[in-house]
Amino acid sequence: MVEKLSGKAAAEAPPPLLVDATGLVLGRAASEIAQKLLRGENVVVVNAERSVVTGSRQSVIAEYTARRARGSKRTGPHYPRYPDRIFRRAVRGMVPHLKTRGKEALDRLEVYIGVPPEFTGHATVSLERARPHPALLQPMSLAEICKLLGAKL
Repeated sequence: MVEKLSGKAAAEAPPPLLVDATGLVLGRAASEIAQKLLRGENVVVVNAERSVVTGSRQSVIAEYTARRARGSKRTGPHYPRYPDRIFRRAVRGMVPHLKTRGKEALDRLEVYIGVPPEFTGHATVSLERARPHPALLQPMSLAEICKLLGAKL
């Protein structure tokens, strides 16, 4: 049974912070989002597949394929192959997810591929500290990595 918030509880629920991950470095964005979640904010991340991973192309591909191949199918660890789940896992690595505080923080996080209809037209925030620095190497998008891991985007 779903209970509706009424009165004071409904008035106190702030709107979620809508973050557009387009062009943001995955680790830096995850770090800032983790800090906001631990402070009690609700965060919605859109366009997770457009976030980037810096480094040489060979090292990035080798790292992600090694993560995916680690362990066994039955016992794990199970590493995701879709961009929204990889983004969520990166944030999970930066919060104490085994403790109550971290579990509650992760419950306040929503990550989407693209922009869902309920968030179209809303103002998004871009995290300036998570922008990539100018470099000679072109960063890889999370969508490229996921396609190499076998995701059907």
